[in-house]
Amino acid sequence: MSYSRRKTREVSVGNVKIGGDNPISVQSMTNTDTRDAKATIEQIKRLEEVGCDLVRVAVPDMVAAKAIGEIKSKVSIPVIADIHFDYKLALEAIDQGVDGVRINPGNIGNVSRVKMVVDKCKEKNLKIRIGVNGGSLEKELFDKYGSATPEALVESAMGHIKILEDLDFYNTVISLKSSDIFKTIDAYRLISEKVDYPLHVGITESGSIKKGTIKSSIGVGALLVEGIGDTIRISLTGDPVEEVSVGKEILRSLGLLNDKIKVVSCPTCGRCNIDLISVVNDVEKKIADLDKDITVAIMGCAVNGPGEAREADVGIAGGKGEGLLFKKGEIVRKIKDSDLVEELLDEIDKL
Repeated sequence: MSYSRRKTREVSVGNVKIGGDNPISVQSMTNTDTRDAKATIEQIKRLEEVGCDLVRVAVPDMVAAKAIGEIKSKVSIPVIADIHFDYKLALEAIDQGVDGVRINPGNIGNVSRVKMVVDKCKEKNLKIRIGVNGGSLEKELFDKYGSATPEALVESAMGHIKILEDLDFYNTVISLKSSDIFKTIDAYRLISEKVDYPLHVGITESGSIKKGTIKSSIGVGALLVEGIGDTIRISLTGDPVEEVSVGKEILRSLGLLNDKIKVVSCPTCGRCNIDLISVVNDVEKKIADLDKDITVAIMGCAVNGPGEAREADVGIAGGKGEGLLFKKGEIVRKIKDSDLVEELLDEIDKL
């Protein structure tokens, strides 16, 4: 199966472009109190260090909205204001220099209020993300469908989209999230057939770091394999830095991000003649900051190592007292076990 990405329009969020032929961006959301600008800035800087492309901050009240100016002045990545119901908070966040807003236009009052927000977004070329969530579906749609079905999520999104399009606003990103993987996948499939807006993909309320990583990897990964998704957020109960790390790794696993060295290693078995777990951990730690689009294999035995990892640019396979160094499946030379890691790192430096 070859990868073919869904064609979408391009939307700008600060210096990041979403959709079109642009790379799939990874975003997160701070879990600090936005009113505490210092703590929020510190967390965003940590997110920047692990490669976060965009960050969202909650704006529950006017104090939080007014803090955005200070936050924006101290961070490098685009900041999106997450707003529910109150159009005045959106207006203030925009005045404070935010790069985009997440707000559902159908929930902020009459059309005149929506128009005020839209006009300010047009003036500053800001994007609006419509964020439909299975847990906060409109009552009339819940009653109509009996639950937050994929069809209900899509109908909700289309209603919000129409409000913006009636105001001649198209700088829009859409998300339709559920904590149910199958409902989420079906909802994104349905919406992708109806509109060409960029899609923000994620599984909402996915859980703790371990369970949420697994759940999000299945749901987000399935959509990305189908070419659906222009920006992703991995929602985890924990440090937002983990969300970005997982998101980046999902993209790397699918070959959609080639910023780091890819490591393949065998799961070990009774044929393994070296402490493979320690070797893999050691190598991964030492190459973590290297930006090279190469694949490195670390295999437990010389019997299957070079053959099973023949696609790797360079690799090692353990043996009794000595191992093998190989490139593209071809054995280059034998190496003493004690020198395997050092010589592998030397070869990586040469590539």
